[in-house]
Amino acid sequence: MSDDGQSAITIIAMLGSVFSPYYAKARSRGAADPLMHCAMNVALYGARADRWALTERPRGAVSRSRRSLAIGPSLMEWSGGELRVSFDEITAPLPSRLSGTVRLRPSAPGPAADGAHDSVALDGRGLHRWTPIAPIARAEVELAHPALRFSGSAYLDTNAGDEPLDHAFERWTWSRALGSDGIALTYDVRRRDGTRMLLSPAFDAAGGARELPPLAPRPLGDTRWGMAREIAADPGSAPRLLRTLEDTPFYARSLAAATFGGKPATVVHEALSLDRFASPWVQLLLPFRMRRAR
Repeated sequence: MSDDGQSAITIIAMLGSVFSPYYAKARSRGAADPLMHCAMNVALYGARADRWALTERPRGAVSRSRRSLAIGPSLMEWSGGELRVSFDEITAPLPSRLSGTVRLRPSAPGPAADGAHDSVALDGRGLHRWTPIAPIARAEVELAHPALRFSGSAYLDTNAGDEPLDHAFERWTWSRALGSDGIALTYDVRRRDGTRMLLSPAFDAAGGARELPPLAPRPLGDTRWGMAREIAADPGSAPRLLRTLEDTPFYARSLAAATFGGKPATVVHEALSLDRFASPWVQLLLPFRMRRAR
């Protein structure tokens, strides 16, 4: 997110794209190779226009090592204490070029690229894991297409799983509240077995971490697709929606203002419904937001 709040970018490297209808179809026939369904998802949000790129690529377009990952023409690589992401993708559904470079530098010292961060099991069997690698970071964004430069706060994490998400979860919400003295994360997970997991870790710029008492969710308002949005915030406060970044039948990404720990915070919020995602009508819509390279 840019310091002036006008631009933002999200980049997700997917090995075995969890939202690929082609991967889901392959799994329905038996064991499927996740590396046949990989993508570098790039979403750009700005005052002039938003752009979305998601191209699924096969195993032959993927190259990875301990410190780098290449998917087609796009690359993530740790170098000199920072994560450098270069990408050159085509948007969907309307084709246009989306290319540039992002440099992310963790604010706290430490081996962010060396796996020295604890993973949290999101399900009861340890098949789904979340790792906040660089909860507080800075990013420098330089785009060639469209021509745009900005810098601002950033965040880096990873999720890994050994089964499809909809097998273990009904839905979840995730949020990152950025304040003047650090960030507070919230992970509210509703599992298929009827249990719930609520995580509320907080991090400061020096790398310190602590678990906060969970806050009751406050309503943020439904999306146009009817996705319910609830956000963790102080009791009695009224979170305010600033912008809906993504509005789909099963997923919403939003920007909000809220009070957290008695202090104002800018919140990036995500809501995911795996029940909706698994429904046949949503599966039919997915190819309209993605491309597929042969």
